[in-house]
Amino acid sequence: MAKVYVFMANGFEDVEALIPIDVLRRGGVDVITVSTTEDLIVESAHGVGIRADMMFTACDFSDADLLMLPGGMPGASNLFEHEGVCQALKLQAAAGKKIAAICASPAVVLAQLGLLDGKKATCYPGFEKMLETADYTGALVTVDGNITTGEGPAAAFPYAYTILADLTDQATADQIAEGMRFVHLMAQSC
Repeated sequence: MAKVYVFMANGFEDVEALIPIDVLRRGGVDVITVSTTEDLIVESAHGVGIRADMMFTACDFSDADLLMLPGGMPGASNLFEHEGVCQALKLQAAAGKKIAAICASPAVVLAQLGLLDGKKATCYPGFEKMLETADYTGALVTVDGNITTGEGPAAAFPYAYTILADLTDQATADQIAEGMRFVHLMAQSC
């Protein structure tokens, strides 16, 4: 079973954290939410308190198949200012292991750490100016090698299904998308 750690900082975007967590858990992925604050309760950008599974200081990320960063402001900035998160991401990238980030986090965190250098990536519109050394796609979801990026809140479902397919298989992602009625939603919007 794949293992994912989701870094939670005060000011994270609610749906960009919770939709991927939900989708991945439905797909059988072991997802651990990690508080980067001094408390297990992390406050979202919209004032919702979410109880993380573990404190950052109690984690060893060496068994991570994927490290995930929700977006939101000031959540993305708070993640970038956390030395431990930055170190964990650098080690994950150096090992060629998977990283996912959505909304502001690809630009505010990954780009500033140099992890998007020469890679295709997307982010929330307006932050693309920070992707100076990356190839900005503007797509809902972009996968380049070991890094998956998502555009913003509306991309949370396709971002989550893309990650689930990568960690399990396409059939599992399709089954979860169908069960959650995402396929029906997309058929209605055409």
